[in-house]
Amino acid sequence: MRKKILFVINTMGRAGAETALLELLKYLESPEYEISLYVIMGQGEMIGKLPSCVRLRNRKFDEHSVLSRQGKWGMMRTVCGAFFKNGGQIKKLRNIRKSFMSMEKSGRRQPDKLLWRMLSDGSERFEEKFDLAVAWLEGASAYYVADHVKADKKCAFIHIDYESAGYTREMDLNCWDAFDRIFMVSQEVKEHFLAVYPEYADKAGIFHNLVDQEGIRRRSKERGGFSDGYEGMRLLTVGRLNFQKAYDIAIDAMKILKDRGCKVRWYVLGEGDQRKELEKKIAALRLKEDFVLLGAVDNPYPYYARTDIYIHATRFEGKSIAIQEAQTLGCAVIASDCNGNREQIEHGKDGLLCRLTPEGIAESVQILLGDEEKRKELGLAAGRKNMEQKHELKKLTELLG
Repeated sequence: MRKKILFVINTMGRAGAETALLELLKYLESPEYEISLYVIMGQGEMIGKLPSCVRLRNRKFDEHSVLSRQGKWGMMRTVCGAFFKNGGQIKKLRNIRKSFMSMEKSGRRQPDKLLWRMLSDGSERFEEKFDLAVAWLEGASAYYVADHVKADKKCAFIHIDYESAGYTREMDLNCWDAFDRIFMVSQEVKEHFLAVYPEYADKAGIFHNLVDQEGIRRRSKERGGFSDGYEGMRLLTVGRLNFQKAYDIAIDAMKILKDRGCKVRWYVLGEGDQRKELEKKIAALRLKEDFVLLGAVDNPYPYYARTDIYIHATRFEGKSIAIQEAQTLGCAVIASDCNGNREQIEHGKDGLLCRLTPEGIAESVQILLGDEEKRKELGLAAGRKNMEQKHELKKLTELLG
């Protein structure tokens, strides 16, 4: 009899965790498994890339990005519906209040995390029992699998620095007790999760992202990439326009580079809730032609292949898919010296780590701008890294017994 596996994720937007999930699902395609996916928000443009072997369990699904106008309306409908679905409105309000108080205490207000518990409690329920249920992300998907899924075994994945991302015990309400295994995408992610939950050390393990390096190299040769005819040096960053990615600091770094007379242009692939705020800052510093927000694209790899330096200057990370893609394509990489990034880069050997300040970023960029041999050396070392990690699958499938 085929083993039933259910994966649960918050959305299917264009981001690293979603990309990693799609890659894992491709490797799991087998007559041995009956694979299902449930998306808490029932929304996201990446759903079209779901492998044919996977059954989508949402009754309705909105393929608009959660960042588009239509997507935002869809999100509002989902949130309102979740408040009334399955009853328990008083309990839901109490949980929202508890999460809010926890955020106030920590000094970080994050509206999305405020509603994760309510969305979990207001999501669809399945009567059938699964052999394995997988919460692919923190927040709603973890709460949902813990509280509302029937399964012989349950496991969860943590993709971010748990402390820096703003999760707390008050939000989680002991959800991790329900899981047989908790996988982290890197050693640093594991350490930071266990700093909050030391009692789960026996359950914690590491499961590296599966990266299709040959597929990335193949797609990098497709048509696309830069089309503005710019003749100077190009910098590239790929990632959502949000607080974590620290574009506010990157823009200040670009201002320093321009004031120093560097002939360089910085491009960003990605969308996010900070676009308007970043556009205002770009305009105020007169950088409209120098710091270019290109939006999200279906195939970013031709851009990686044609950039001179890839920059990933973020406030915190779990394990960056974007850095792995850049390294696969032999880019010279500069990344901020923060949780997650420092585990992916050996400073001076296959990339540079820098201080997360405008001056720190600008100085590292100038070092590589003026040293073509160093750029080539870093890129070649990065391109030699083997990230396939297919053996990681056994860590998941062995839970099936």
